[in-house]
Amino acid sequence: MGEQDFPRKLYQTYIDIEEQCRGVPSCKLTAYRANSYNSMESSTEFGRVMPDQMDRSNSTFAIETHGCKLNQADTLVLAREFREAGLTQVSEDGPADVYVVNSCTVTHVADRKARQSLRSARRRNPDAVVVATGCYAERAPEQLRDLEEIDLVFGNVEKQRLVQQVIGWRGKQQVPCATGEDAEFIDLRVGRTRAMVKIQEGCDQVCAYCIVPKVRGRERSVPGDVLVKEVNRLVSVGYREVVLTGTQLGSYGFDLSGDTLKSLIADLLSCTEVERLRVSSLQPREIDEELLRKWDDERLCPHFHMPLQSGSDAVLRGMRRRYTASEYESTVGRIRAEVPGASITADVIVGFPGETDSDFQATFELCERIGFADMHVFPYSVRPGTSAAHFGEQLPPSVKAERLKALLELASTQAQRFRLDSLGEIRRVLWESRNLREESPHWTGLTDNYIRVRTESETNLMNEITWAKLMSLSPEGIVDALVKSD
Repeated sequence: MGEQDFPRKLYQTYIDIEEQCRGVPSCKLTAYRANSYNSMESSTEFGRVMPDQMDRSNSTFAIETHGCKLNQADTLVLAREFREAGLTQVSEDGPADVYVVNSCTVTHVADRKARQSLRSARRRNPDAVVVATGCYAERAPEQLRDLEEIDLVFGNVEKQRLVQQVIGWRGKQQVPCATGEDAEFIDLRVGRTRAMVKIQEGCDQVCAYCIVPKVRGRERSVPGDVLVKEVNRLVSVGYREVVLTGTQLGSYGFDLSGDTLKSLIADLLSCTEVERLRVSSLQPREIDEELLRKWDDERLCPHFHMPLQSGSDAVLRGMRRRYTASEYESTVGRIRAEVPGASITADVIVGFPGETDSDFQATFELCERIGFADMHVFPYSVRPGTSAAHFGEQLPPSVKAERLKALLELASTQAQRFRLDSLGEIRRVLWESRNLREESPHWTGLTDNYIRVRTESETNLMNEITWAKLMSLSPEGIVDALVKSD
């Protein structure tokens, strides 16, 4: 077996073992799996091509994350596991011994971006282990394995074994941090000031256009006590904000005894000292007055991301969304009445199969009435494995492009209006990074209601939360702010 064939051979061996494990009784599964892997790792074939080539006290890793906050949460876990194995995290732009692309597959554009990133990683790191994981890797693993730039492919289901198998492939078994430093330490120069915490995964709704149920599986929740412990751990290592992520946050706890999203938020506010807590995405029917009362606690960030997808009831039915346009608009009014100053953002799809001119006009007019702080607008993309891929009346690209342009122009106008209306306000800002390209020290951060701001300061503001007055809007759409003393 040539060395160039080794990654696929090893990967297939792992897959074969896991397939065999499916037929083993649960009471014997742990021992069977351990014996199988031990036999594989001690074999002459694998021993010959697994040289001890990684000095983990000097080895580095980088993770490039695409797509949603759920992927960002997965990346946070992977990074922690790599650090615990003794590797040092470095920037995505520089050289690394291990380079992981955590991919998205929500559109064909996301697939193309993943392939480009993997090829770019190989060019920058010719001797590195290049690993593909995430939703694209879950949906089309063989397609990725056919790319010569990629060494290993792990779907979402296999992410929990990714670090162990990468380390094993490089020739050593996983050991505690080889540097002698606390493995919990997070270097905020390459890490994040906001931690994404996955509270549930999977989706049972099966919207007609969406590939997520296939790549993330059925809905399942993380127990509340586990999440409280994780948030306390993140706070202890320096994170100032925690973002609750998942594919269906409103369904959290349906599979647990007594847990709901409301009770989880209450527990996190009462049992942790996290300074800012953000809820990433909710559906209209999940937002009631009882939930909104949780925002009486100022640690809950007044930002609501509520996917719209379409303002036409006919299109919403075709998409299998579980709300009407009027229900969505009513929920927006409820949020604004209960949480003054809240920002509301949305996702919108244009060009869904069968979308007529009047359907699109209904979407445009609804968005116009609501006035979002931001809109993420996407042209419909056929995803193999979804029911909408088989629908008739697929719209031509020119129609999608025309509607996309119109809605993007509206989104830009509304984003500018929201920020201009916010000028003069004094808000809490979490400062996340310094722009090293400018002569004077400029810092950028996020307000509690999700406005990107910047300020000029000689003071080190990294990972600090301060009050700041929003002063003016730059041509780039960033708000210039003046830091206020407490």
